Amino acid sequence: MDLIITTFESVAILLGIGLIGYWIIRKRIIPSDNLGLLSPLALDIALPSLILVRILNDFSPTNYPEWWHLPLWWCFFTVIVAGLTYIFSYLSVKKNRREFAITLFYQNAIFFPLAIFAGIFPNDSSYQINLFLFTIFYAAFFFSTYQLFFKSKNKIKIDIKKIIHPVLIFTIVGIFIILLGIQNSVPNIIISILTLLGGMTIPLIMIILGGNIYLDFKKIGKINFKEMIKFVIIKNFIFPLIFIAILINLVNILSYQIALIILIQSAVPPVTAVPLVTERVGGNRAIVNQYMIGSFITSLFSIPLMIYLFDILFN
Repeated sequence: MDLIITTFESVAILLGIGLIGYWIIRKRIIPSDNLGLLSPLALDIALPSLILVRILNDFSPTNYPEWWHLPLWWCFFTVIVAGLTYIFSYLSVKKNRREFAITLFYQNAIFFPLAIFAGIFPNDSSYQINLFLFTIFYAAFFFSTYQLFFKSKNKIKIDIKKIIHPVLIFTIVGIFIILLGIQNSVPNIIISILTLLGGMTIPLIMIILGGNIYLDFKKIGKINFKEMIKFVIIKNFIFPLIFIAILINLVNILSYQIALIILIQSAVPPVTAVPLVTERVGGNRAIVNQYMIGSFITSLFSIPLMIYLFDILFN
């Protein structure tokens, strides 16, 4: 019961900060146009700084002898999610099938798991390091594949800067510094600066998320409760239950940490960039907003439940 309460509190804190962001934009304390300026600060500076500090301070090939397996397990996870997305997308109405699929497929891979691990394991950074290694190629994958869900009349140009993301660069740099054994040569003042920058990551991202939800809520249109409930049942409950069944059969292969990361990846809501990229390729942003908001609200209860069930069965 302690696990389910702690997980609930972690998700509630995350959504609570998001509500503050919602309120800030709604009250125009910060102009909505400034959200676009805050996003690079969070994604290109704060998050990479957090990752680099965690790797330099706590990563060791001796303590993580199978660290290079993590991106391979991400590939395993992604292939299964792709198959499940293809199957379950046919349960949606035809006119929204592509929107249903893209929102199912791309999960909030970093920020929700990061906050959950910080809440459940406040004194154990190994979960966060494994998360960063697990998702090392996620940003590049997302920005290079999302347009495949739609047949756009306009040719979509792939932004190389978004594929070769600072998150990927800083993770690789951190790993190489550790492998070369020169981490003690990094000046303490640099570590201190990166630590302070990294500390902004989760609050800043959730404020941005809350502000974007407010802006998206204004464009939500007429709510299709049947489609939204259908999506939430599949995304928040069926996906993680299927992965729990898969992970139980891999109990002799996977460590508890990696299995928990995979489980949380399957249970978190969609990545918040989905409405934006859907609109960019000519899709229906309003229905994607409905799917995403429904999943975010439900995650307050569904994620703790799935982690609790996983913990009972896996241990």
